[in-house]
Amino acid sequence: MSRTTHKHRSTYRVLSALALLTLTAGAVTACGDKDSAPEHAASSSSSSSSSAKPSSLPGAGQSGVSKLHMITNDGHRLAFHVTQGNGHTIVLDSGGGEDSSQWKDLVPKLHAETGATVITYDRAGLGKSDVVPGAWKVESAVSDLKSGLAQLGVTKNVTLVSHSQAGEIASYFAKDNPKMLSGAVLVDANLPPFFTDEEIPRLVAASQPQVDAAKKDPDKPENREIISTAEGFAPAHKAFHKVTWPDAVPATVIVSEKTPLDGSPADAQRWRDAAATFAQDGPNRTLVTAKGSSHEVPKDRPDLVLKKIEDMAATRH
Repeated sequence: MSRTTHKHRSTYRVLSALALLTLTAGAVTACGDKDSAPEHAASSSSSSSSSAKPSSLPGAGQSGVSKLHMITNDGHRLAFHVTQGNGHTIVLDSGGGEDSSQWKDLVPKLHAETGATVITYDRAGLGKSDVVPGAWKVESAVSDLKSGLAQLGVTKNVTLVSHSQAGEIASYFAKDNPKMLSGAVLVDANLPPFFTDEEIPRLVAASQPQVDAAKKDPDKPENREIISTAEGFAPAHKAFHKVTWPDAVPATVIVSEKTPLDGSPADAQRWRDAAATFAQDGPNRTLVTAKGSSHEVPKDRPDLVLKKIEDMAATRH
């Protein structure tokens, strides 16, 4: 993928996660490759039924090969990709506008290094998962993730890895289900301290031209998430600002050096400050800066992401 296309793809993810395009510099152009199937799932020749049983996971499938499970929650189907291992589980949750293929290069390395079961999934409207009309609601996303894991028999010993917009899902998930998580790695993630009463109106105003542009082609997966995230953005993020991370769940916070707000030094500093505040606000939290990285930390610094996931998994198991 060319640098220009990569930049546009990153830009879509930032808007979907933060509604910040005019602060991040660069034009808006759809990448157009989101409809392709996640590459790491291509090796699977079959999928489970929507009534996946917990007993289907232990020892199931060829070691190191991802298997597709279609899970049903609240009337829609979601694609979960499982690379079977032993013991604990590592769940990788993609940034806004991204499906599970964001992690395709990391999954086999992570599985080989840790021996863990590695799970990625496509959020509603992305990848192989069904489209759910209406505004994007973090509560629905949390329900989809929890239901999918439960139907796969995963109820504890989870290391959750969340990039960008998935930080919102992680925050609510951890608050409601702290006993399921043994730890989390938050990769340049949306964190509650950033979304202040001063910052939210800036984000809403800055994003409006890009939201309007997305509405001209609403069938593209990226545009659907831009539009659905923009609906109710302000009240949703006022609520998110108040969410507290449970002290019982250790967290490694990776913040990119350039941040998703590289075009606005003031906002970029607010992003870094929010990550530092989050890390300082509770026990067992570590702040790490991804030197030289853009918001695309999993692509720019996969070595760092891999190491921090391995460290968290090794420490907690």
